[in-house]
Amino acid sequence: MTPDFLYAYFKQNPQKPYSLRELARRLKSPASEVHEVLKVLVADGRLVRTRRKTYGLPEEMNLLVGRVQVTLGGYGFVVADEEAAAKADLFVPPAHLGGAWNGDRVVARRRPPGQDDRPWGEILRVLERRRRRVVGRLEYRRGYAVLRPDDPKLPAQLPLAQEGLAVHPEGARLVVQIVYPEDSSEHEAYGELVDVLGEEDRPETEIRAVILRFGLAESFPPEVLETADRAAMPIAPEEVAQREDFRDRTVFTIDGADAKDFDDAIHIERLKNGSVVVGIHIADVAHYVPEGGVIDQEALEHGTSVYLPGRVLPMLPERLSNGVCSLMPGEDRLTLSVLITLSPEGQVLRYTFKEGLIRSMARLTYETVQTFFEEGELPDSVRLLGKDLSLLLELTQKLRQKRIESGALDFQITEVKAELSDDGELHLQPVREGLARNLIEELMLLANRVVAQHLSGRGIPALYRVHEDPIKERYAELRKALSRLGYELPGGDPDSKAMQEVLKSASGKPEAKAVSMLILRSLRLARYAEDNLGHFGLAFPDYLHFTSPIRRYPDLVVHRVLHAVIKRRFSKRKLAEWVERFPNIAQISSARERNAEAAERDLAKYFQCLWAKDHLHQVFNGSISGVISLGVFVMLENGVEGLLHVSNLGDDYYEYQEDSMVLRGRHTGRLRRLGDTLKVRIEAVNPPARQVDFALMTEARVEKKSEKTRDKRVLQEREGKVKADKKVRRVVGPPDERSRAERPVRVTIHRMYFGEWSSESSRAESQESTPPRPQHRRKRKQSTHTQK
Repeated sequence: MTPDFLYAYFKQNPQKPYSLRELARRLKSPASEVHEVLKVLVADGRLVRTRRKTYGLPEEMNLLVGRVQVTLGGYGFVVADEEAAAKADLFVPPAHLGGAWNGDRVVARRRPPGQDDRPWGEILRVLERRRRRVVGRLEYRRGYAVLRPDDPKLPAQLPLAQEGLAVHPEGARLVVQIVYPEDSSEHEAYGELVDVLGEEDRPETEIRAVILRFGLAESFPPEVLETADRAAMPIAPEEVAQREDFRDRTVFTIDGADAKDFDDAIHIERLKNGSVVVGIHIADVAHYVPEGGVIDQEALEHGTSVYLPGRVLPMLPERLSNGVCSLMPGEDRLTLSVLITLSPEGQVLRYTFKEGLIRSMARLTYETVQTFFEEGELPDSVRLLGKDLSLLLELTQKLRQKRIESGALDFQITEVKAELSDDGELHLQPVREGLARNLIEELMLLANRVVAQHLSGRGIPALYRVHEDPIKERYAELRKALSRLGYELPGGDPDSKAMQEVLKSASGKPEAKAVSMLILRSLRLARYAEDNLGHFGLAFPDYLHFTSPIRRYPDLVVHRVLHAVIKRRFSKRKLAEWVERFPNIAQISSARERNAEAAERDLAKYFQCLWAKDHLHQVFNGSISGVISLGVFVMLENGVEGLLHVSNLGDDYYEYQEDSMVLRGRHTGRLRRLGDTLKVRIEAVNPPARQVDFALMTEARVEKKSEKTRDKRVLQEREGKVKADKKVRRVVGPPDERSRAERPVRVTIHRMYFGEWSSESSRAESQESTPPRPQHRRKRKQSTHTQK
């Protein structure tokens, strides 16, 4: 008897819980065998054992099995497992978390609504712990050592075993192993020291802390490295013989100046009838990484490459990612190539897939190509590529225009990233869209779309990149919010084309940022899935990721499928295996991607704080990027963002109007809204908490501050007390959600990414600003308090 068989029996006979004896009698099986299978089903949460020692389905016993998402306010939501996903998330008050931590898989009981008529629940048991290690700061409380975790969603403090702590001062950064109690109702876990990251706050220490906090893989097991060395062999002559040879074509790459691995190369040819053939050549990683091997298993565990300031955590060993798989100039490389014939108007006429062999003749950078488009100049060594680049620009601009006209959302967002140089200096690095980046982006989108159409049209299993339509309730909220700003969306189902028209109408106007944020907040998260559900944000009915197999695992999976299609070597057994495996791969890949992005954002916010700390009390221009009841978030021109509290907004009492996302002065009627420009001073900075606080500077205050600073400087010069200027660290990272408990979640532009602009607990955090009231609260006289 298997667990699936017994579980299916419960699903077919859900009338009541069953005792062990009754199940053994009904199934005509030994009680000992049934008991072993029941223990497996109870352990993974598919069945629940009652106090009367009977067994039943959770949903039939008013129970819910899922992941708990703890918010910054301390309460949580149990998000149901996929089978019960249609049910609403269950609110859990802080006192009823039952020792569960954020991300744990739990069993919860639904409870009747309290005085506020809102349903709630309590966690009965923890099925699976998400965290085994925690990173934080050492503190001493009443003579005992405790850890204050870096993650604000974890308990505020974790008791520590005393061994090994005596030599470390308060504030040291520690890595501890969590020891959970056997009975989760005891609530008291504690930590055992594993490693000490450092006793000072330095960027290197913070990078290590973030890697450990988010559980990022930073190395490879020896057997994986050894296998990669053996796989990185010269291309065999017999392999060359069976490949399409593109070495006589003008193939080249375009990447960032700091890129070290090159996934894609391109070439273009104009035909006599006016149409063009575009060759998009993608590194054939699947040739070197066989399915199911040790490298493949490790790549799935990594899920994606992670790009941190000053450090890259690759998905594949460097011998492959920066070596034989990277399409370096002047080297023969194996590719999986897509040859697409397009009309002069950019319409796809036909396409073909080839297992190819290329030799890139040049490595161009975005900066070089952008300069050519703006000034018409190319270095002498690549001047012959001028005609190809001009033809590619003409074609991709048509593709982009067609895509936007079809309803693709174009937010025109500038990404800003932080970079850490070899000498430890932090640098500003704005990443502007530009024609060069758009050129490559459009070609990659084209290849991804063509591959998706081909596999979907033939019913071949694949991993798709899906972006589902917005939830109707959120779309209705968006329509209401936009109408207050003077923009209208049609009723009925969400329409990306109408949204793009609104974005276009708002472009260049003061409320443009507000419109973009409202639309972004209404969108779902893009993810990987085994079903082709379309991509709302790109307005593509078919879409997947194919063009980056060096750094994304789903692309590698698609390459294997396409190889089988080209060679016609897939059997019914292989198709059935893919159908069974792909849902799990999609779930793992989506989770790894979210985790990597969260780590990148967290470090970016840390570097913002370092920059702000070096510019403390200096005045800058900025614009409002978020509005909450506590004040407004202001983004400086270099991307650094912080909070301007309502008490620093001027001589008035400001009240938050949630429906229109503005702060309104009670006496003056003055509005503080998204997109407004302000002059602010950096008032306080807390890098460990990722906090920057601003003060509003009026013209009079700016002049007074300037005079005071100038007079102080003159006095110091006269007295010979002027110290040498400190070395200024420059840094900026794209801003995102705030990580302090007292600040509600808000939406902030970080990069062009289709999804809710929030943390990993998106559904839970979306309700953070209006937390449900605790149950059984005593009635008290209400009092009003208005913040100045």
